[in-house]
Amino acid sequence: MDLCACANEPDDIMASVTGRVDSLEETLRAFIVGVGESQRQTEAELRDFKGEMRDFKDEMRDFKDEMRDFKDEMQAFKDEMQAFKEEGRRENREMNRRWGEIANRLGTVVEDLVAPSLSRIIRDALGRETIHLSQRHRRKLPDGRRFEFDAIAVTEDLVVLNSTKSNLKSADVDRFVEEIELFRAAFPEYEDKPVVGVLASLAVDESVLKYAEKAGFLVLATGDEVMEVQNRPGFEPKRW
Repeated sequence: MDLCACANEPDDIMASVTGRVDSLEETLRAFIVGVGESQRQTEAELRDFKGEMRDFKDEMRDFKDEMRDFKDEMQAFKDEMQAFKEEGRRENREMNRRWGEIANRLGTVVEDLVAPSLSRIIRDALGRETIHLSQRHRRKLPDGRRFEFDAIAVTEDLVVLNSTKSNLKSADVDRFVEEIELFRAAFPEYEDKPVVGVLASLAVDESVLKYAEKAGFLVLATGDEVMEVQNRPGFEPKRW
């Protein structure tokens, strides 16, 4: 056995261990440095991200302010449009009122106001289309008398009879019931069609309107349109 070789083995082992420890320390040092660099990079990225988020929040705040201003402008625009529409309606009603007064003085309310509106009103209120419309229609009664009906509109399954008064009164409502009976006698060709009565005037007192509704009549007066239905929403006229 070589005594020198055996004596050198511990030194070799120690040197090997020391080298490995040094290598490990170097690796650990490099790892720590890498971790530190990575952490610094991450912190920098986080700072950048926070800065971007701050900018984004500022932009969103500006956007919200712009949207609030836009909504305020839109509301102001809507208010102006509503005022414009209201003014237009007032002017329309005033024009129709004046037109009605002129037609009333000339005795042409039926021709100028009521008859031109009947087809529209029949469509809107009764859901029918007018097939035939006549105004100032005179017909001889069975007893020899002649009677003039203001306006008569015929649909596929109804006859709409109009009576127009410059100042509608409750007594006119009662007389209209009699006019419908006269119509039945004067127009036997429509005996198979129910009759809907329409009373018209330039303006209608509330009490007269309620009385006419109770009798089952549609009531017209001037409004935003030339002539408008004055009955309450959902009112269903009587079929005579």
